[in-house]
Amino acid sequence: MHHHNNGLKTAALLGGMFAMLLGVGGLIASGTGNSSFIWIFALIGVGTTAYGYWNSDKLAIRAMQAYPVTEQEQPAMYRIVRELSIAARQPMPRLYVSPTAAPNAFATGRNPQNAAVCCTEGILRLLDERELRGVLGHELMHVYNRDILTSSVAAAVAGVITSVAQFMLIFGGGDRRNANPLAIIATALLAPIAASLIQMAISRTREFDADEDGAKLTNDPLALASALRKLEMGVQRAPLPEDQRLVNTSHLMIANPFAGGAKKLFTTHPPMADRIARLERMAGRPLGY
Repeated sequence: MHHHNNGLKTAALLGGMFAMLLGVGGLIASGTGNSSFIWIFALIGVGTTAYGYWNSDKLAIRAMQAYPVTEQEQPAMYRIVRELSIAARQPMPRLYVSPTAAPNAFATGRNPQNAAVCCTEGILRLLDERELRGVLGHELMHVYNRDILTSSVAAAVAGVITSVAQFMLIFGGGDRRNANPLAIIATALLAPIAASLIQMAISRTREFDADEDGAKLTNDPLALASALRKLEMGVQRAPLPEDQRLVNTSHLMIANPFAGGAKKLFTTHPPMADRIARLERMAGRPLGY
């Protein structure tokens, strides 16, 4: 759905991750004289990620303890999503609400036919209808841009790289006579970090895509900019607990759900100031109303 350079950036990042996997695999193969370990790790990584991809909607919904809502219970949410789905000529996703005060929203599902959009009770209280429309446009574009597939592939490759690197660190890459031990140790330590950074960069790129495409879908970039300003403050006041299930799904959410958080380099979300500035440039004026 998107027509901008972020798609090329994602392709380049994924290409870099695959190149790293080949490099790590080549090193362990040269040390052991046997590449079967690489294939075993790859199959495990692909298998677990395939399960997560096909069940992404159930896993995320369950982690947030969300419940399905009817149109009578959430008329504004239904009206907005229906209008935007029709405008995008896409099927309407299932709608859920999570019973938490932390203001956030996310979309999940492997394709538009199997998608779900979830808002927390906190975000429904925090935003007005115009701002909520901006947020829901953003979330729908994650589904239409097939971002779950992109993040699943990135997670699979990063997981395989990490597993292979851990094997190298524990077993030393096999026959040390045929491999440089310093190269093995350096690769084992640095490869997982590099893979995680690339995976985070892909997530940040996808967020910029969804901001831009969602603003185009709603034709109101300043509404999303206003919502992001409120969400930044709202998350600081009411963050999610750093439970591992929530950490695993945090990259799906429109705002980093944890207070403080890691430094810019180690977060899956771009800085709010950068996202807001991009949206304001789309609108041609700063947010000041």
